[in-house]
Amino acid sequence: MAAVDRLHQTSSHLTGSALSRSSSGTALKLSVHPFKVTVIGSGNWGTTIAKVIAENTCLNPQLFVKDVQMWVFEEKVDGKKLTEIINTKHENVKYLPGITLPGNLVANPDLIDSVRGADIIVFNIPHQFLPRIVKQLKGHVQPSVRAISCLKGFEVGPNGVQLLSAYITQELGMECGALSGANLAPEVAKENWSETTVAYQLPSDFRGEGKDVDHKLLKALFHRPYFHVNVIEDVAGVSIAGALKNVVALGCGFVEGLGWGNNAAAAIQRVGLGEIIKFGQVFFPESKVETYYKESAGVADLITTCSGGRNVRVGKYMATSGKNALDSEKELLNGQSAQGIITCKEVHEWLSSCKKTNEFPLFEAVYQIVYNGVPMVRLPDMIEELGCIAEEK
Repeated sequence: MAAVDRLHQTSSHLTGSALSRSSSGTALKLSVHPFKVTVIGSGNWGTTIAKVIAENTCLNPQLFVKDVQMWVFEEKVDGKKLTEIINTKHENVKYLPGITLPGNLVANPDLIDSVRGADIIVFNIPHQFLPRIVKQLKGHVQPSVRAISCLKGFEVGPNGVQLLSAYITQELGMECGALSGANLAPEVAKENWSETTVAYQLPSDFRGEGKDVDHKLLKALFHRPYFHVNVIEDVAGVSIAGALKNVVALGCGFVEGLGWGNNAAAAIQRVGLGEIIKFGQVFFPESKVETYYKESAGVADLITTCSGGRNVRVGKYMATSGKNALDSEKELLNGQSAQGIITCKEVHEWLSSCKKTNEFPLFEAVYQIVYNGVPMVRLPDMIEELGCIAEEK
């Protein structure tokens, strides 16, 4: 028996099918009508999550409409439309090459058409594009639609610093949760075992089990033998950890590129975890500290991202090449985004407005290196100096 087959067999014995059992072990009530799912976004993580979802909708027709719409920003690859390539070859040759996609995953270049009739919308785009997408969706989705955000970052504006899930709810009126975890897209796409965290709070207008989205339904939507899901209520904690780990990863990339070794990277992660927890406690007191150390969305995601994600690669390349962040991102990532570049700016702007930059010395040091060209070799001193100033206050 092949290793992957043994993994699938073991998983089925341990967890039971997503259809017949919930995370609590109770039977999953069948839907009054199957839920239609749309994924907005088709980068490597967007396509990977769409693959996971399409596999589950195909297996669970009592719960979900089989076909999954995936909105794709249309572009041409070797003279052919990317959507046509995905729909005929069942492969996203630009952003997830070498991975066969389910036949029931339908690439759609029309955003409004892709969400028509959707009951669940999964947002999975670079977060700087979210306001533009939300603006287009207004008037085309009902408040009864539920959403999950796989985005990493914050919205900083007149309302202060805001979770992207809360921004979606505010702008579109739909309840929105979050998905985040130790999930490097290529590994999940290859069906190497991993785990993730989905956070969702039942809305005040919850229509009842089988009629609306709840924790058991979300587990059925995302859980696979190779992709284990824990569903919790702490949307704030999952979102904060998912956004800020990318800033820490840039710092790890800097010290890796400078050749300082594992000790330095561990120090960056230690300081970073502390600042992530503190940021949550100060600005989102509803977040739970245990999320940061118990869930895949917390310390596990931090470790994974700082080991091999896009942001650590960009940080390392900046150190070895001497190029700035945006040029490094462009050269390395084939059109994908290193979200830590934008997130560290958003965090800096918010902390500056609150006069709290000294209280988060690593976040501030990463910002100064990325945007003001401060030499990376000053990183340890900046962390210590800013931290001392905060303590003196």
